Amino acid sequence: MSKKKPLITAQLTPEYIAAQKKQVAKRRRIAFVRQTTVIAIIILVLLPIWFVAATAFSGQESLISDLLPSKWSFDNVHALFNEKGLNYTAWVKNSMIIGGVTATFNVLIGGFGAYAFSRLRFRGRRGTLLSLLMVQVFPSFLALTAIFYIMTFVTDYFPTVGIGTPWAVIIVYTGGALGINAWLIKGFFDTLPKELDESAMIDGANHAQIFFRIILPLALPALAVVFMLSFIGTLNDFILAKILLGPDSTSHTLAVGLAQFMAGGNGDFDTRWGAFTAGAFISSVPVVIIFISLQRYIVTGLTAGSVKG
Repeated sequence: MSKKKPLITAQLTPEYIAAQKKQVAKRRRIAFVRQTTVIAIIILVLLPIWFVAATAFSGQESLISDLLPSKWSFDNVHALFNEKGLNYTAWVKNSMIIGGVTATFNVLIGGFGAYAFSRLRFRGRRGTLLSLLMVQVFPSFLALTAIFYIMTFVTDYFPTVGIGTPWAVIIVYTGGALGINAWLIKGFFDTLPKELDESAMIDGANHAQIFFRIILPLALPALAVVFMLSFIGTLNDFILAKILLGPDSTSHTLAVGLAQFMAGGNGDFDTRWGAFTAGAFISSVPVVIIFISLQRYIVTGLTAGSVKG
């Protein structure tokens, strides 16, 4: 029988105990700094939101100067939906329709383009990809004049999709975001094994069946991110919507409508910050709902395609 070797235990010398205490104290200091930083960032992010909410439900027409309003009231919200001359309900409806349709088109058209660039090989593929990327370098407002003249021409021949209609901004938003969406979705498609396509082709599937039945279900994280970013970008845009939706207040989106509500030269409405903040606060609810609904896809979709392999 072999004898068991005695366990070697560290000698708890005073020097060893002092070193361990220093390490514990260092870890506690680092944890305290991290927690304090996170709490400070959360406060900085939530404080403006809190002031907007407090002003919206204070019942006052001016911005509040204190952390808490003197009273809580729904007068500003009631004025938005019931006051004569305001079209807030129409602004909300237009924003939801334009944002939803634009986001859906961006997902579908961007997905079509991404599938072609990721799975197919054709002449000019690399040059087209680089061209799409280069176009995205320039901000969209540099092309405002060209876009306006193009849409004026479209209005003359196809008034149903011209200036003053929701389709005008939907077309511009979809075309302007095609490049970046195709690149983002392509990065995710590249991570999917091509053996899936080959197996489906052996079973007799064509490219349309492969795209809709195999690729799209697997690419839900990337598609969810594209949908969310497109919807939020459309909801927040002001310049293009202001130019293309025309002077009719009933056709405006929330961004354009709220801006006119504050600085439209309407006399009583120029300084009504309470109603303005109420409208802005309510308009954030759809974004929060979409973000929460797609939360499980966001991290995966944003990081997908960043590395290859």
